[in-house]
Amino acid sequence: MHEAPNVIFGWDPMILSSCILIISYVILFTEKLNRAVVALLGACIMIFCGVLTQAQAIAGIDFNTLALLIGMMTIVGISEKSGMFEYVAIWSCKKVKANPRGLLIVLAIVTAVFSAFLDNVTTVLLIVPVTFQITRELKINPYPFLILEIFASNIGGTATLIGDPPNILIGSSLNLSFMDFVYELTPIVIITMIVLIIAFDLLFGRKMKTDLRSQAKVMKMNEIDCISDWKLLKKSLCVLILVIIGFISAEHLHIANGTIAMFGASVLLLLYTIGLDHQEREHRVEKSLALVDWTTIFFFAGLFAIVYGLEESGVLHLLGQKFVEITDGSIEKATLLVMWVSAFASAAIDNIPFVATMIPMIKSMEPSMGGREAMMPVWWALSLGSCFGGNGTIIAASANVIVAGMASRENHPIRFLKFMIYSIPVMIGSVAIATACLYFKYFM
Repeated sequence: MHEAPNVIFGWDPMILSSCILIISYVILFTEKLNRAVVALLGACIMIFCGVLTQAQAIAGIDFNTLALLIGMMTIVGISEKSGMFEYVAIWSCKKVKANPRGLLIVLAIVTAVFSAFLDNVTTVLLIVPVTFQITRELKINPYPFLILEIFASNIGGTATLIGDPPNILIGSSLNLSFMDFVYELTPIVIITMIVLIIAFDLLFGRKMKTDLRSQAKVMKMNEIDCISDWKLLKKSLCVLILVIIGFISAEHLHIANGTIAMFGASVLLLLYTIGLDHQEREHRVEKSLALVDWTTIFFFAGLFAIVYGLEESGVLHLLGQKFVEITDGSIEKATLLVMWVSAFASAAIDNIPFVATMIPMIKSMEPSMGGREAMMPVWWALSLGSCFGGNGTIIAASANVIVAGMASRENHPIRFLKFMIYSIPVMIGSVAIATACLYFKYFM
């Protein structure tokens, strides 16, 4: 534990670091300032106040997580230029003959699958415009489709290491493999998605009607027209497949996921620009790198440093001890508590800072509760609770906010309270399913 002898005015480093974190989180919650700016300012204040040195702040940044995010953002950003994702969406809709009930189901499945391999925001940015286009042609209300796509994106993103930022954080911190998440979480996600789709089919799907002329218009859509660059499509598919194979093989190759993602991004950038003249090549590389959400990257970097300040000052170790006392050292109680606290906390605030704070705290509990292997149910509970909690409110996840904004522009606003009529039961139901699955697997 860091003694922080140079803390300004001789203040208690535990109190000071806690105040910096709380103030940062309050400002993040109000959304009055850019979140990257808030995180970076908080990190710098940790250094200026003597809680951390610059070297310690840099050491606290998880560069594997940043590399994984940058690599995947680059790959997805370039790949979507080919039009492959829109192709899949329209092709899927035509497979159900543009039937509204089938359309509701297939768009939910496509959203969930895309979210398992792309980030949630990219997924909804691709799927929602297609949804509006098709529902407009069918002359049906897009609202049920939009809220189901929100739920599917958050639930589907839980299935893999790369599907949702909390999983990336947990996987990188614990050195978990891509297949660890697939084995543990994908079955739970599949069960949850089946229940969700059945519920929405009963609530909305069976009541949806359209006319044959409108269906014929949708059936005339040519998904091939979505493909704007066939060469890029082939290159992107090859790289995406190889990167996924790399993730699956990572534990045997002993190569970090961040390295695999960055290598994939570098290869795709090479294939995307090779053979071009100097000016066009440089222009494409700059535009491709601009597709990375640098606000999120710097937000993560600052957040890592802030949380590391709490870890070094001993705050998280103290909280971990208190948590052990509350649960009486019981893995079962800890799993249940983490699951439900994570869900409701993530519904109220961004799940990324919450998970970033919880990771070192839970790590500090491991020696008192039987070590890493014994604590794995708690880690899976943190992942499931924080990701499923993203469905709790319209502000709980970035994808939710994006869909709400796009809906407003199309004159189909998603109201905060109306959304909660569906979101709270979905969140509680999905977390209950996840709790039952973990309980039967680890404690029966």
